[in-house]
Amino acid sequence: MRDFARLYAELDETTSTTRKLAALQTYFTTAAPQDAAWAVYFLAGGKPRQAVPTKLLRQYAMEYANLDEWLFDECYNAVGDLAETIAHILPPPQHPSEIGLADWIELGIAPLRGAAPEAVRAALFTYWDQLDTRERFLLTKLIGGGFRVGVSRLLVTRALSAIAGLDGKLIAQRLMGWTDGSISPTAAGFLQLIAAHIPQEQAQRGGQPYPFFLAHQLERDPATLGDLDHWQAEWKYDGMRAQLVRREGKNWLWSRGEELITERFPELAVLRLPDGVVLDGEILIWHGGAAPAPFADLQKRMGRKQVSARLLGEFPAVMVAYDLLELDGRDLRDLPQAERRMLLEQLINSLQGAPQLRLSPLIEADSWEQLAQIRNESRERGVEGMMLKAVDARYGVGRTKSVGTWWKWKIDPYSVDAVLIYAQAGHGRRASLYTDYTFAVWDEERKLVPFAKAYSGLTDAEIAQVDQAIRKTTIEKFGPVRSVTPSMVFEIGFEGIASSPRHKSGVAVRFPRILRRREDKSIEEADTLASLKNLLAAP
Repeated sequence: MRDFARLYAELDETTSTTRKLAALQTYFTTAAPQDAAWAVYFLAGGKPRQAVPTKLLRQYAMEYANLDEWLFDECYNAVGDLAETIAHILPPPQHPSEIGLADWIELGIAPLRGAAPEAVRAALFTYWDQLDTRERFLLTKLIGGGFRVGVSRLLVTRALSAIAGLDGKLIAQRLMGWTDGSISPTAAGFLQLIAAHIPQEQAQRGGQPYPFFLAHQLERDPATLGDLDHWQAEWKYDGMRAQLVRREGKNWLWSRGEELITERFPELAVLRLPDGVVLDGEILIWHGGAAPAPFADLQKRMGRKQVSARLLGEFPAVMVAYDLLELDGRDLRDLPQAERRMLLEQLINSLQGAPQLRLSPLIEADSWEQLAQIRNESRERGVEGMMLKAVDARYGVGRTKSVGTWWKWKIDPYSVDAVLIYAQAGHGRRASLYTDYTFAVWDEERKLVPFAKAYSGLTDAEIAQVDQAIRKTTIEKFGPVRSVTPSMVFEIGFEGIASSPRHKSGVAVRFPRILRRREDKSIEEADTLASLKNLLAAP
């Protein structure tokens, strides 16, 4: 645990990519394979399941430290992070431990899940007596299910590529499915991950997907991309990116987050595709007609591992396929986009009686100007804009331009001017700053009603200014949250809006973010709930 805690601290304390890469390489070179396997899992995006409720972690930490609740709360309000608070208030350990990360996860944390409170208390007291401050912080994060680290999956891939002496694209391929929570990382798995040679039948076994190719945001006039004939235009759907893998007579459905979601979409699990086929596409709810259902309908299916017949009937899922990555067991990713598209069309056309599988239509236009006019129909069509794909592009790994490019040509987001009413401290290097905000609009009685939370969109300098204003205008404190005197207006952008009886405002917005601070507006000039709800019917 000590080595992984040191690595975590090194990654958290720097924004330098070079230093992070060096720290990762050092760790993976020296760590025991079983520990390195779990480190890859967490660093590549795997999420720990909560083993002990937050309430019990607080209670037992106060008991171990012999601390009154009011004093613990004051410490927590000052620090802003539960794991960090617990790590600092506990007395020094008396029996330091050399136990590795894998044993802590498998023999220490896993048995806590579902254990009796007395057993959890006794175990935590034993664990805390073996770990220093940095290790306790990390252990609490893992136990509470709140582990996050400032390192990208790409950086982990680069580190593993360097120590193994292998192409990063090969490491990225082997990493696919690594963070699936249903399979525990092992020493053998890590050694295979960095092995020089693996037989093809083992490298592409069972339902393992391919790394997803990601698009770049287009921020300039698309006419600067050159001749329109060199590009393939499709609609950009607001759904769930997925790969459907058919091998060994069985279907596997993977989300872009590498979660196996086959059981959540049984209508796609029964698709009869030829063996050795991998499709890339978007999962949507489609009730019929020309446009898919809003993303809010898909959300009703995404979190359900057990899907009832009622849900299947009310929210039927389809997969809109837009790429073919494997055919007859052959990897097609090095073929040009246009050739993969032709093979995809042939495959889809050969399938009969499969309404839950659709082909992503190509958008025809004679010029960029005409394509832009068609793009203006996006909201009526229930899409976010267009995808532009170079016809000679290969299918890459992640967000790269080395083999060709995909562009996201999205329509402008919805936006409203809203008032900041609550603030909460951030995490990591921003734990001492108020960076997480709640925004409100005016209702018909001229009362401010919260409708969205956002924490991205401001520069460090702007955050510092807003933080100072929050501290000066605080009215009340609710744990880590501050209620402030309404005084600041921000333009909030979001991709979609839907009715929501669960929210006080009656609406839920998708991907809210701060576009800018409106220092030119008073709070009285902020938008109203009525104007927000009018967007529900807007095209």
